Amino acid sequence: MADNSSKSAYWSANVRIILISLVIWAIVSFGFGILLRPMLSGIAVGGSDLGFWFAQQGSIIVFLALIFNYAWRMNKLDREHGVDEE
Repeated sequence: MADNSSKSAYWSANVRIILISLVIWAIVSFGFGILLRPMLSGIAVGGSDLGFWFAQQGSIIVFLALIFNYAWRMNKLDREHGVDEE
């Protein structure tokens, strides 16, 4: 990764991955867990309503999935731009 255009492409791809992850996280945790909770209260999941499930467990599960997805995508991006650790 020698020239500035390659560095710029790497950084913009990195920022895009981060922004997409943050938007998904915000929608799931704040949107489904807080704002849309009354609308989701009629859907039963595991003995509770879906809004409560998102607020208590679903947002954590999605957050963990986002962490693994971010690590996988960044490893792929690092390999593509020649800055991987291996």
